Amino acid sequence: MSGNDSYLIVGLGNPGAQYASTRHNVGFMVLEELREQWGLGKPKSKFNGLITEGRTGPGGPRVVLLAPQNFMNESGKSAGPARGSKKIELDHVIVVHDEIDLPFGEIRSRLGGGLAGHNGLRSITQYLGTQDYARVRIGVGRPPGGSERGADWVLSKIPKSARVDLDIACERAADAVECIASSGVDAAMQQFNQA
Repeated sequence: MSGNDSYLIVGLGNPGAQYASTRHNVGFMVLEELREQWGLGKPKSKFNGLITEGRTGPGGPRVVLLAPQNFMNESGKSAGPARGSKKIELDHVIVVHDEIDLPFGEIRSRLGGGLAGHNGLRSITQYLGTQDYARVRIGVGRPPGGSERGADWVLSKIPKSARVDLDIACERAADAVECIASSGVDAAMQQFNQA
């Protein structure tokens, strides 16, 4: 690992107002939460994405928050160049994404793992050249009618009745990201992965 203490935090989602409140966009929602928590400025357009830079706090690590704007299945086209330009080590990349294999609102952190049919992860992996990056997964629940309905499910709006639980989940996911950046993936797994 180099002396570079910067972290690239990639929140996955789809651009456009029609996707704003969908299950697939929880990664974007967590980036918003982090921007607020860390008092960072407005995002700027760069690397085919919206990017915000700053520190997590006094003496905290430097962070680059990236919301790719070239649709989920091409997220890597934004994340790869951003990582290269900012010279961020692979073990300092954190990807925040939705997970249909987790119950709604559950949070799981881990290093590496499979792609579980997630096109955003597939693209990130392709452009980073590895699956060994940190992940914060936010459960959006299984679609009624089985996993073949997954695409429709993740692109459907989250009902208002679930918004409070979703907001809590996004806050916990943001805390998990901060824990990874300050203390590592193992610490986040111990603190946030529910039994």
